Amino acid sequence: MDHSGTIEKLAAAGLRPTRQRVLLGNLLFTGGCRHVTAESLHREAKSSSETEVSLATVYNTLHQFTDASLLREVWVEGGRSYFDTNTKPHHHFLCEKTGALVDIPEEEVQLECLPLPPSGTSVSRVDVIIRVRPAENK
Repeated sequence: MDHSGTIEKLAAAGLRPTRQRVLLGNLLFTGGCRHVTAESLHREAKSSSETEVSLATVYNTLHQFTDASLLREVWVEGGRSYFDTNTKPHHHFLCEKTGALVDIPEEEVQLECLPLPPSGTSVSRVDVIIRVRPAENK
């Protein structure tokens, strides 16, 4: 497998291309935009490589990638978060039954106005999550 694209991406973000970062980067950044949890990426890494990667390493790497703007963290509820390879501004549908996230282009959500943020703070971004469930058959 050619790792050069991932190695270049990590280097451009100022991250050293360790074996684990390259493995996880290859899983994340090849094949289009995706949403993963640390647990789902850990399972994928264990089944796709002989390189040993602990769940703690996956968590640390996902946060390092997020801090380097390679990923975007999406919090959905009570400590559950997804990591999104699409770092452009956009929103999400969340399927309550499956937990799947689906991108919504930013321009498809219209916000009339936002409240003023608390004193001493500023808005860094707005994330809209629209919860959906399978339609009931009638």
